[in-house]
Amino acid sequence: MSRRVVPSIRFRLTAWYTLVLCLMLLLYATATFLTVRHEFLEQLDDDLYEDFETAEGLLVRTPQGGFAWAADRHHDPENDEGRGTDVWAANGEQIYRSRPSRVLPPPALSAVSTHPHYESIVVNGHRWRTLTRTANLGGIAVVLRVARSEDPLRTQLSEILTVLAVGLPVVAIFAGLGGYVLARRALSPIDHLASEARRITADRLHERLSVPNERDEIGRLAAVINDMFARLEASFEQLRRFTADASHELRTPLAVIRGIGEVGLGETRSPAEYKEAIGSMLEEVDRLTTLVDSLLRLSYGDAGTVRLAREPIDLVQLTRDVVSSLTILAEERNQRIMFDEADRVVTTVDRLVLREAITNLLDNAIKYSPAGSSIDIRLRSDGNQAVLEFADRGPGIPASHRDRIFDRFFRLDEARSRASGGTGLGLAIAKWAVDVHGGQISVDESPGGGSVFRITVPLTASADDPKQHARTTHASGGRS
Repeated sequence: MSRRVVPSIRFRLTAWYTLVLCLMLLLYATATFLTVRHEFLEQLDDDLYEDFETAEGLLVRTPQGGFAWAADRHHDPENDEGRGTDVWAANGEQIYRSRPSRVLPPPALSAVSTHPHYESIVVNGHRWRTLTRTANLGGIAVVLRVARSEDPLRTQLSEILTVLAVGLPVVAIFAGLGGYVLARRALSPIDHLASEARRITADRLHERLSVPNERDEIGRLAAVINDMFARLEASFEQLRRFTADASHELRTPLAVIRGIGEVGLGETRSPAEYKEAIGSMLEEVDRLTTLVDSLLRLSYGDAGTVRLAREPIDLVQLTRDVVSSLTILAEERNQRIMFDEADRVVTTVDRLVLREAITNLLDNAIKYSPAGSSIDIRLRSDGNQAVLEFADRGPGIPASHRDRIFDRFFRLDEARSRASGGTGLGLAIAKWAVDVHGGQISVDESPGGGSVFRITVPLTASADDPKQHARTTHASGGRS
């Protein structure tokens, strides 16, 4: 099967330019020819009218009762092959006829009136233009007809048409050459961009295309390509960092498991010691399982294969459920969870996905808040958005790290994070869960110390009662 040959953009631009220009020239030439022809015919009719008036003044009565042409060196139809004059009586009798007009057929006298009647007549391959009208010559009503040959006019029109017909292909050829040159010059910056882009590989993503003029179309195209390279560079860097971090996270529990196994096989131990070793290995396996599950969840989210089961839910009730499930963790650290909630905040989200984001943020607040402190949760409606905040009393997050706190495997304190059993993916999963609902997640410094994590998601239904009142849920599960 033969491949279809697609012409280049340069060729197509040249062809379109030449075709459009030829069509415009053809329309212009046609309009010009028709206009000139119309003007020539109008001028011929004006000349015929002047001949008619002249004939009225120069035809005189002879003593014999006929008509003769008065002497006039400027107007002598007897010797002018291109003009003729006829005089006919009302009864059809020929009174006077000049020599050139003798080839013309007699006029239809019954159709002649006082109004000028123009007509074109072809005789022996020659075209004549005539003007016929009644006139009063010496007190006698007669029919006067003047004629002029159209051959000179046709010759001039033919010459004009020949010039246009010959000139149009010449102009088309020069237009094609000019269009090719213009297309080549217009597309040369694209060839330059292509050659520059070809040398940028995965190892040279830091390089950018040169932008000679940012205001024209080529400059804007180069700017878009540079932005794409910047995004690719950031993605590659994130992928490298993610691969390194994931490898490190996987290597640590595997090394622990290997070490425990080697120690257990090194010498004979008691059943209790073997049981303790197996328990330690299972803890590391649980950690690996959690890490792999988190990575799979994020990879599915990045691939866009997670389908959200959106439904109207009450964020107040959803947050209550999360607080109830994590209350035992707060009780172990003698912490209190204070929940200030609105009456009802309804939005259309995937319950399980958004619950995971809320769970991760509350779990993060419990881990990093000191023992005996309180964690404040505030839920409110702000215009067409629902705002859910988690305020802890932890060490806080420096401003320089707030942009990276939601990156995968990012930790402020590696030792503390590993000691608490974290994988460094909880906040990343929370950010994905919020982003996929069209919301935003952010972190700020709390006025009383610690951090405030904020989730903002669009509302889809207004609360039944816009007034808000506070309910406080303690670690014991009671309310006051």
